[in-house]
Amino acid sequence: MSRYGRTPSRTLRLACALTLAGLAAALGPAAAATPRAEPAAAGGLREVLLVGNNWEGTADVLASTGDLARVGRIDVIPDKEERLREIYLNPVKLGFFLGIRATAGEGHDQFADDMYTTPDGTAVVVSRPSFADVVSVDLRSGRINWRFPVAGYRADHMAVSPDGTRVAVSASTANTVHVLDIATGRQLGSFPTGDKPHENTFTQGGRLLWNSSIGDVTSALDAPWLDWTKGDRKLTVVDAQTFRTVRTVDMRDRLDAFGRKDLSDAVRPMVFTPDEAKLYFQVSFFNGLVEYDVAADRVTRVKALPENPATSPDRTTWVNDSRHHGLSMSPDGAKLCVAGTMDDYATVVDRATLAEGPLIPADKPYWATVDGDGKGCVISESGADRVTAIDFATGTKRVSVPVGDHPQRVRLGRVPADWSGPAARRAGAAARE
Repeated sequence: MSRYGRTPSRTLRLACALTLAGLAAALGPAAAATPRAEPAAAGGLREVLLVGNNWEGTADVLASTGDLARVGRIDVIPDKEERLREIYLNPVKLGFFLGIRATAGEGHDQFADDMYTTPDGTAVVVSRPSFADVVSVDLRSGRINWRFPVAGYRADHMAVSPDGTRVAVSASTANTVHVLDIATGRQLGSFPTGDKPHENTFTQGGRLLWNSSIGDVTSALDAPWLDWTKGDRKLTVVDAQTFRTVRTVDMRDRLDAFGRKDLSDAVRPMVFTPDEAKLYFQVSFFNGLVEYDVAADRVTRVKALPENPATSPDRTTWVNDSRHHGLSMSPDGAKLCVAGTMDDYATVVDRATLAEGPLIPADKPYWATVDGDGKGCVISESGADRVTAIDFATGTKRVSVPVGDHPQRVRLGRVPADWSGPAARRAGAAARE
């Protein structure tokens, strides 16, 4: 058994055995988390880091720079009882719900995958994989403003447009990306993708939207010679207004041309240079990253990063086919920050030379994003329930702070300057004291 979770077969048996217990829990009262609030000065908005605690169904809100001090916490599943009732009364939904728990969830439900705040800072929009939806949660009241059920049975990664008005979400079992009005939840359009759409990225000031499809990452057919069983994986680039496909990129051909037929073509986290001329990305099963020239349409460099000798060579034990999962770039484009998920470290890589800096020990780091002042990156340590800031200039660790259960996505956002958590939750906490 991997230390990162049960094998899918054991977990599936356990999930099925606990179905009746889960139904009883679904019909009972939901537990509420209590934030440790730190009031801020009144007036305007403040920049924060949002940390999605996927297994817990909360989002921690932290200062975006410095000591990453806790600002507040949001319950992103206030409607949990209602959603679970729907699921347990629908055999098809229940099957997918338990399947997510047994595979991608590593034995846990997935309640908070990705999140962004609205431009006015009044709400946070969250994709919830196990509930197959996107919701907007009011930051003052903690109540849901709107809910959008995605096509199929699982919601995944999102992206927000540069102007903050549109949010794209991958519906991973339906091979579809929905684009929604972030204020109302109304669908503005959608487009088809390859198998299992994953990462979404806006470019050219919001004119184009890129999606990477990663194929089936939950099967145990992980041997290199079985890579063809993973499905149709490609980058789909659409016009973000008409949602018509303007370009598709199959990295299989590009990697083969570069001489790396051994690498998977499932593009995972990816990041563009500031001028959008180069794209850097991670692929399934690989401890490193790939550089792609957008205009020339070719892979130009591949960088292998150190392997942790303690990492199991059994690829079926690696979480959702990820060896490294998490990538960000400094605002000047000079440095990359890499989360070495299965190798238990993070490191800063010089983009010019692709030389890595110190290996910063980390427990199952799952994501990397740039902090508020652009001087460091913040990784989520999903195995230790904390986030850690790493300095771009020195490659050294700056600070770690605790968060909720299994942090994954970390995003910058804005909340009211005097916000320290939903009012109803603060009132409940005061009543218990």
